[in-house]
Amino acid sequence: MTGTAAAASDRAGEGGAEGDPGPSPDARSAGAAAPDADVAVVRARARAIPEAAVARLAVYLRVLSDFSDDGVVTISSEELSVAAGVNSAKLRKDLSYIGSYGTRGVGYDVSVLVGQIERTLGLTRKHKVAVVGIGNLGHALANYGGFPNRGFPVAALFDVDPDLEGIPVGGVPVHHTDEIVRVCRELEITIGVIATPAQGAQAVCDGLVQGGVRCILNFAPVVLQVPDNVEVRKVDLAVEMQILSFHVARRDDGQSGPEAARVGDDANPDRGGVNGVVVSK
Repeated sequence: MTGTAAAASDRAGEGGAEGDPGPSPDARSAGAAAPDADVAVVRARARAIPEAAVARLAVYLRVLSDFSDDGVVTISSEELSVAAGVNSAKLRKDLSYIGSYGTRGVGYDVSVLVGQIERTLGLTRKHKVAVVGIGNLGHALANYGGFPNRGFPVAALFDVDPDLEGIPVGGVPVHHTDEIVRVCRELEITIGVIATPAQGAQAVCDGLVQGGVRCILNFAPVVLQVPDNVEVRKVDLAVEMQILSFHVARRDDGQSGPEAARVGDDANPDRGGVNGVVVSK
């Protein structure tokens, strides 16, 4: 697929689709360039982006990166929306939050749009990841090649089992959980992933916070207590399965109409039209 393959009618929607905010020159130029001197502008925009739109921006970035790897230079909203699994109007609205409106008759410049989304998501910063709990899930996360490929290299591993100390997983040696604070400080870990049982998760979280970690991805089935300056994202696969079960049961029961749709949306407000596993606070 190439950016030139989109229909002319779709191109006409770029930069002026019905329902989109008008592409003012200031917004267009700020979104297209956004040099380091304009970090404050980028951050101001980021604070105004709805949570569901942030999740979709991450999906757009993954899709755009794949297009870029394939040599695609420009892309229409229709092409990008189909690849990301959202409707084109929602996509244009999401991109308007970061000041990107595309060019009428051309579409979006892939490399420019990748840069805009990366700045908005804070991906221009250097990150290092620590995984705590090297069971089946932790083992899989430590070996997952998608982390380093997207700027999140796994730099430290921890487990409570002393027999695992020093054993490399994915090329990274395992430390005992007693070393979380020291190792996280020394390696300047920015993101902690908790893949432990529920009973040990809070203590692990406390250690990560003491070690300077301000972003935590929690797979443990427990609500963590953290300071206000620490961001926690919870991945609960059981909850996602329950939500899927609800949608299937609703279809089987023959429910339909606006009221049924409203209940389904309320059941998972953070889904935001993004396919795959959904993370929520």
